[in-house]
Amino acid sequence: MSPDRFDDDDIGPDDAPPHAVPAAIKARPRRPAGVDRSRVRIRLAAVVFTLAFGAIIGRLAMLGFADAPAGTGGASASSSIASSRPDLVDRNGEVLAADLKTASVFGEPRNIADPDEAAEALATVLPDLGVDWLRKRLSGNAGFAWIKREITPQQQKKIHALGIPGIGFLTENRRFYPGGSTAAHILGAVNGDNQGISGIEKAIDDRWLAALHAAGFARGEPLDPVKLSVDISVQHILRDELAQALERYHAIAAAGIILNVHTGEIVAMASLPDYDPNNPVDALKPDRLNRVSAGMFELGSIFKSFTFAMAFDSGLVKMGDSIDATNAIRVGRFTINDFHGKHRVLTVPEVFIYSSNIGTARMALKVGAEGQQAYLKRYGFFDRPAIELPEVGLPIIPKKWTDLTTMTVAFGHSMAVSPLQVAVADAALVNGGKLIPPTLFP
Repeated sequence: MSPDRFDDDDIGPDDAPPHAVPAAIKARPRRPAGVDRSRVRIRLAAVVFTLAFGAIIGRLAMLGFADAPAGTGGASASSSIASSRPDLVDRNGEVLAADLKTASVFGEPRNIADPDEAAEALATVLPDLGVDWLRKRLSGNAGFAWIKREITPQQQKKIHALGIPGIGFLTENRRFYPGGSTAAHILGAVNGDNQGISGIEKAIDDRWLAALHAAGFARGEPLDPVKLSVDISVQHILRDELAQALERYHAIAAAGIILNVHTGEIVAMASLPDYDPNNPVDALKPDRLNRVSAGMFELGSIFKSFTFAMAFDSGLVKMGDSIDATNAIRVGRFTINDFHGKHRVLTVPEVFIYSSNIGTARMALKVGAEGQQAYLKRYGFFDRPAIELPEVGLPIIPKKWTDLTTMTVAFGHSMAVSPLQVAVADAALVNGGKLIPPTLFP
């Protein structure tokens, strides 16, 4: 065999030349080395991008659940502006509440180079805030911090002239009530962010305005006015009469309501003492309660009209009947007597004319405890009255309804209801028997 020729059979495992490859491997096409490297790079890039996006998503989630930095007053200046509100007008279009544009000053602590210098400069214009408070407010890395809301034009001009980097102004909405305290308990008040916190102001927030603001609308755009059923002229008269009566009788409080018996519209409603919604610092004092809707009282002889209506409605008492009011009624250790008793038998009209507790109690006993409760429930005296105001009280009902309870309730004791409930029920007595819910909207 020549050295340059050989047969495959003559080659052993150890004799195979370096270039010899098994047939099975020879049959596979070889991949270019560049293709393998490209796939490795693509996979590596995919891993890197996945990790990067994961980190970004995680950071966003952390920021979403984290609280705003202390003292920022909000995430940004634009989100901190007091939202706009619709004007409130009376039934004749007279403005009862409106937004006014005012300036507020804020700081961006992370953009203030020298908080000490800035605080000292601002204190020359706003001395009531104090240098130490301002220094603390303007220090740190916060992006936004309120300094003072609703400053005067003169203060804005002076602060602007200081030329402090990182100090800016926002035009906000401030609520103004032209009538002052005239209709305070109807209109209510707003907080520093122009959000309703009582009265109709809170009612319209709860109904639709808060949702509109939450969706990012109505922050600067004018809104259609909201008309109320109130007549501000009548409201002035009612409040003035109550104020005079308060002084004349040395009373601690007074309340009144004027209601349209056919529609349920409240034309005027006042409770004294009241407060000025332009500066509602006294609004939460206990004696400033809206006694018309939230106050619960044993209203005395006012309640007798419902006992008479109940007695006639039951058919157990007729207009021509007579009631014995000669002697007081004694139940255990309790005695029911008349203030100016006639001490004789009274006709039914005379029981009403002389406001006889004895006669009224005897009429109620004819109807009985169950009949009395059922009748008063029809007037809504066992439920919270349905009205737009959030300040509404719940009646105080006796836990046990004995015969004594039946008699005392007949002339307005043993259960406490609001003047609003009595006004609505009295309206039903004179409008043909229709119990119409009260409303502050025409």
